[in-house]
Amino acid sequence: MIVFAHLSDTHLDGGPHAAERTRAAMAHLNALPHDLDAVLVTGDIVDNGLPAEYDEARALLESRHPVLILPGNHDVRGPFRVGLFDEPATDEPINRVHRTAGGAVFALCDSSVPGRADGLLADETLSWLTGVLDETPSTTPVFVAFHHPPVELGSPEIDRIRQFGAERLADVVAGRPNVAGLLCGHAHTPAATTFAGKPLIVAPGVVSTINLPWERADDDSPFVDAKLPPALAFHVLDDRGRLTTHFRTVL
Repeated sequence: MIVFAHLSDTHLDGGPHAAERTRAAMAHLNALPHDLDAVLVTGDIVDNGLPAEYDEARALLESRHPVLILPGNHDVRGPFRVGLFDEPATDEPINRVHRTAGGAVFALCDSSVPGRADGLLADETLSWLTGVLDETPSTTPVFVAFHHPPVELGSPEIDRIRQFGAERLADVVAGRPNVAGLLCGHAHTPAATTFAGKPLIVAPGVVSTINLPWERADDDSPFVDAKLPPALAFHVLDDRGRLTTHFRTVL
């Protein structure tokens, strides 16, 4: 059985609000009586892409569990690489693979497009992902993660800045028995659906939660609620290959 946590959209900006909520989420995970296979953070780690924000993120996201991080549209690739990975600053997509001690593979894909809020998996990212899946045995579970959802979620504001070109991703993952699920963030709301015949799970936002259209009285009602408690997900992959997700708020 594989058990890992999934959080997203910490938007650390040097201020107390994002820091306190990120600290609360990580304290919850670090206080667990059992070790997790991973803690996955699906992008928008910081709010402005500044080096000092990544220094803050590195400190706040420290954990005894393996922490897996990928960028979102608020992140900037150069400072991200330097501040979180101690790598030289480049503008190339940040794609990484992680293999857990429990036997799962995480393919962490960069769906960010520099200077844009919407997302797209570059050709080189899709080629890289294809290689990871080809090299992984069909019986080894692979979780494909990125920031932007590749489907509409019923929130017009989020749907306008989703991951486009999704049919290209579908061509890569459809029919692959080793793809256990796809994981993302960006939407600041927990959600579950399917994509290319696979589970697609959207993590809640740490820094804030969006109000969905049917929760708002009119167009002037607030779109973002920064007062609801931060939340995260726990994903469980059982020995039969079934993925179950539990959502938790952190008080």
